[in-house]
Amino acid sequence: MITRFAPSPTGPLHLGHAYSAMLAHDMARAAGGTFLLRIEDIDSTRSRPAWEAQILDDLAWLGLTWKPVMRQSDRLPAYREALESLWDRSLIYPCTCNRRDILAAASAPQEGAAMGPDGVIYPGTCRTHARVGSIPTDGALRLDMRTAMKGIDFVEHDHNGKTVVTSRDHLIDHIGDVVLSRRDMGTSYHLSVVLDDAAQAVTDVVRGEDLRDATPIHVLLQRLLTLPTPVYHHHRLIRDEAGKRLAKRDDARAIATYRSEGATPTDIRRMVGLPLHLAR
Repeated sequence: MITRFAPSPTGPLHLGHAYSAMLAHDMARAAGGTFLLRIEDIDSTRSRPAWEAQILDDLAWLGLTWKPVMRQSDRLPAYREALESLWDRSLIYPCTCNRRDILAAASAPQEGAAMGPDGVIYPGTCRTHARVGSIPTDGALRLDMRTAMKGIDFVEHDHNGKTVVTSRDHLIDHIGDVVLSRRDMGTSYHLSVVLDDAAQAVTDVVRGEDLRDATPIHVLLQRLLTLPTPVYHHHRLIRDEAGKRLAKRDDARAIATYRSEGATPTDIRRMVGLPLHLAR
């Protein structure tokens, strides 16, 4: 078993991050496997070295150990190669719409603003753009879901030992043409996470249930790019007293805050409901 934790260095780790990281670490240790760490720093405008240093320090304090760190910023050529492969097969197209354009088009009376894993489902405004010549670099690139699903009736993956099947119609109608490359990143979460998991030979993906609806996108990309599909484990989210899931702006629940107040790693495990016998 190979698991991983893949935080973005755009803020402090909170209790939810700690739960996900420790759960993945526990699973790997219990199976005699390997736990990996990946820094998802493709958002160069928000990523900060200081946050990465804090992440590494917090994880080490929690008792986690890992192999050498992978950084997405080192893997831009791999993302570009995958995009060129999809472009050559006419599976992606350039998109110049901004969020306001998408919301206006999707909210037209005959359409309605349907929501998918990435927010408002893209209405296909730029789908007719030319897909010839060199791959463009001055805008976003979207997956043409209808073209991608030609000859594919469904995608499936293993979730905690159960087979989950997602139909062609669901991918087209309820997910749509997701972005695979953003103008200022040269990739996107969906593309990079799939390529990185394959590059690190991850066998079991441990992540929050908020990403459950994105999993069919990742399984489809794995199929299109001839990559293995890992087992997915979507865990519960750690929430505040009002039932709202934690975000990086919740500094009061940051690991660094608990540390400064004298908490121990065992205290953190108790707070998030993890077994204490696996603590360091």
